[in-house]
Amino acid sequence: QVQLVESGGGLVQPGGSLRLSCAASGFTLPYYVIGWFRQAPGKEREGVSCISNSGGTIYYADSVKGRFTISRDNAKNTVYLQMNSLKPEDTAVYYCARSRKGSWWQMIGSDYDDWGQGTQVTVSS
Repeated sequence: QVQLVESGGGLVQPGGSLRLSCAASGFTLPYYVIGWFRQAPGKEREGVSCISNSGGTIYYADSVKGRFTISRDNAKNTVYLQMNSLKPEDTAVYYCARSRKGSWWQMIGSDYDDWGQGTQVTVSS
């Protein structure tokens, strides 16, 4: 059974950091691109970052460039999202998902399947 399980969310003050994890099981992680997405209340889901199978190609949304870092450890079946200098506008539920589509780098949600349940990130003082 394919599973993606996010963890690491929580409440953090502006300027703080969190590290999200996406634990994969039921499939061979190195065969898939992994993307991180987020959805804030009343807003559309948006792509945050994505990483190629080997980790050699990475993309970020402009809104998180220079603050977020995506990485993967295929041996541990886990993908990470290190989030620094967090802002209130980063508040959202964060999801990870897998893709084998050629357009994965565009971070279009419909190109990704088997989503996790999400982890809440709240940035507030």
